[in-house]
Amino acid sequence: MPFANIKIPQAALSRAQKAEIVHRLTALFVEYFGEAARPHTMVLIEEVPDGGYGRADEVFVVPDAWRARDTAFAAVDR
Repeated sequence: MPFANIKIPQAALSRAQKAEIVHRLTALFVEYFGEAARPHTMVLIEEVPDGGYGRADEVFVVPDAWRARDTAFAAVDR
């Protein structure tokens, strides 16, 4: 089973952007392994909370200007 695990900053991508990642990665696996891989492909997108990771020796927090617009619905989906 093809599997991709993507970690992104929490609220950085909209629901539509996450769906696009799922579709594109699935298409990539199907291109590589063949159509039989489609029903077995899993894409996991994990959102890491602000302060949950660092870059360049600093704890990273997503600026408000970079946050996805549909994040108000994120809590409803869970």
